[in-house]
Amino acid sequence: MRVIAGKAKGLGLKSLRGSGIRPTSDLMRGAIFSMLESVATDWSRVLDLYAGTGALGIEALSRGAGWADFVEKSPRLCALIKENLERTGFAPQGTVYCVSAAKALSILDEKYGILLMDPPYADSSVTATAEKLASSRMVGKESTLVIEHSRRVPLKERYGAFHQVKNLRHGDSYVSVYQYAEGES
Repeated sequence: MRVIAGKAKGLGLKSLRGSGIRPTSDLMRGAIFSMLESVATDWSRVLDLYAGTGALGIEALSRGAGWADFVEKSPRLCALIKENLERTGFAPQGTVYCVSAAKALSILDEKYGILLMDPPYADSSVTATAEKLASSRMVGKESTLVIEHSRRVPLKERYGAFHQVKNLRHGDSYVSVYQYAEGES
């Protein structure tokens, strides 16, 4: 696994074998960021929820995001994200929160331009988490919400004021992109 574009292009990212995580492939990561480059307007602050190795947030930093917060509940993976931030030179531009996604939603109070959500495919709370995130203080009119999910977990067309604007499928993986729709709630 490597950073695929930007300042850290080509640098390898470490992963944990046997950790049960499903890192986003280079191909899927490239497709996600290609979509983001066409729709996202605010790259100042990124949230990588269910961060795993931190690959999505690090890719955002490499492509010009100003700051990234990484949320991961596994202490081993939190240490790995910190190591990957050091390897890529982005440690000064990120913070790792070693808490659950639910806890993060209650403690983080920044507004994010891009919110990346890549929960484990077996996590049945993805829809509830998306609902909470879309109506939280962490989103605004310029925010873009990206959710990677299994095809077996259908997502809604709308979460709060956020409407699905793009959808991508690759094998069992889907990526749904949501943006604020003026006048909706």
